[in-house]
Amino acid sequence: MNVLRHTNTGFAGKLDRLTHTSSLFDPEIEQRARDILKAVRARGDAALLEFTERFDGAELTVEQLTVSRAELFNAALAVEEPLRAAMALAGKNIAVFARRSLRRNWSVRNAQGAKVGEKFDPFQRVGIYVPGGKAPLASTALMTITLARAAGCPQIVVCTPCGKDGNVNPALLHAARMAGATEIYKVGGAQAIAAMAFGTSTIRRVQKIFGPGNAYVVAAKRLLFGQVAMDLLPGPSEVLVLADDTANARFAAADLLAQAEHGSGHERVWLVTPSLKLLRAVEKEIAKQLPKRTRREFIAKALAANGWLIQVKSLEQGIDLANQLAPEHCEVMTRNARKVSERIITAGAIFLGHDSPTVLGDYVAGPSHTLPTGGAGASFAGLTVDQFQRRTSIVEYTPAALKKSLAAVEQFAAIEGLDAHGHSAAIRLERK
Repeated sequence: MNVLRHTNTGFAGKLDRLTHTSSLFDPEIEQRARDILKAVRARGDAALLEFTERFDGAELTVEQLTVSRAELFNAALAVEEPLRAAMALAGKNIAVFARRSLRRNWSVRNAQGAKVGEKFDPFQRVGIYVPGGKAPLASTALMTITLARAAGCPQIVVCTPCGKDGNVNPALLHAARMAGATEIYKVGGAQAIAAMAFGTSTIRRVQKIFGPGNAYVVAAKRLLFGQVAMDLLPGPSEVLVLADDTANARFAAADLLAQAEHGSGHERVWLVTPSLKLLRAVEKEIAKQLPKRTRREFIAKALAANGWLIQVKSLEQGIDLANQLAPEHCEVMTRNARKVSERIITAGAIFLGHDSPTVLGDYVAGPSHTLPTGGAGASFAGLTVDQFQRRTSIVEYTPAALKKSLAAVEQFAAIEGLDAHGHSAAIRLERK
């Protein structure tokens, strides 16, 4: 872990560099992603097969890109009852939260008496990326696909990488099918995003793409924005623990280790506290707990690159730093945690108190764990069910409402030099 204290020389400058560093922008990764996108657009399925062999080590045929019914059936049989129960518990919480968040049609009359409002329709064909790689994220399948089903999307396309044997983790497959996926393909990385955006002979293009991924997936999503709609930029995992002297060092250390274990090496974790005693205790706990974790090599790599123990001058400075970093997850382990959280306005999700570790949001709480990273939280919110709905405004005027609006319309048309605009309204009130 890297340690930074407010008493260090150049503390402000180091903080500034830290807050201006993002995991989302890497020119080399962006260029590689761009090359992958071009290849998929030009060569379709052939490029997908080539990249699957190169990056995943699996030699597939075109027919094997699609997960078959037999594979889904076998995956269901392979999932044991305790895991089924856990998936059912999480799925229920996610679905309840999603249904509560759905946008509903509405209408009112404006000042001139016209009826105006909005209607919300589900996207008809959506694409969802579920990371597989080093950790098959069955939870991500639930946290994304469930929202699409709750919104009423009839076609839910899922892309996820396979292993060297050409198979997808059975728990992930079962979760995807249980959540409502209608098509599942063995395609990972930037090439999966390209396939869903451009379409290939096997994978028809979608209207909007959702889901987290590694740096290449995030780069592909940024590059394809406009070619297809995107949800947000959820990249490598992050957690910021904002704590005072009431925090439990064991808990804080465990939470930092948990979010650093995904395996990309680009994960970012921060402890921010005015308490030097707590900082030192957390540092000791990390050293104590890390050797016991099965993915300690991945964790150590992430902590060395992007793990920070930061002592700030005051809790207020800590809150300001949290807002500048815009972390994916922000845990508030302080006195009056709810009150403190009211001042945190850029986090993807906030976890209040000493008994709300981020892992509950990762798996079972209900809100989707697909959240903005790399500072994108300053501009993007996390994944919500209404992002699977297409918003359309509705306008309905009567002759009386049109008459009351005509003078204002003609004023705008005149100042903008668009007389045909004004005429298109006025002609309706001319006597026949």
